[in-house]
Amino acid sequence: MLVNTEAKILPIAQQGEAVLAQVAQLVIDPLHPSIQTLIQDMHATMLAANGVGIAAPQVFQSLRIIMVASRPNPRYPDAPPMEPIAMMNPEINWYSDEMCLGEEGCLSVANTRASVARAERLKVTYINQQGETVESEYSGFVARIIQHEVDHLNGVLFVDRLDPDLM
Repeated sequence: MLVNTEAKILPIAQQGEAVLAQVAQLVIDPLHPSIQTLIQDMHATMLAANGVGIAAPQVFQSLRIIMVASRPNPRYPDAPPMEPIAMMNPEINWYSDEMCLGEEGCLSVANTRASVARAERLKVTYINQQGETVESEYSGFVARIIQHEVDHLNGVLFVDRLDPDLM
């Protein structure tokens, strides 16, 4: 996915903003120009902030859209490279029983990183940017990104998953 040179860097909602606590709405028309523009703007915003994923609620749009784009950057120097994927209306259909701990941060939770337990593997069904339904399996760091971003669509921040006794 190439970033459109006209893509805008959008403001990122911060912990405590109402949009981050809401369950996001389904995307009805994935090919609508406003949705396609939003995806481009989300990608540009994520890149500018050195993120590896972003969800539409993080840019004040309560829609079920996530961007998954693992790549090495200053926040995640060991992230595996992948082609960015926009996922609309993602549904995680299966989680592995195998869990793994991994450090997470969030563009909406400034200056906080913590270890979070997530499923090692998952299967997800989503609508891609061309309007096609796709089912794929992911593992490791990319599976972690997907779980983190889908949480955003359900009004959950990664800090909500932390054991308060360990903070």
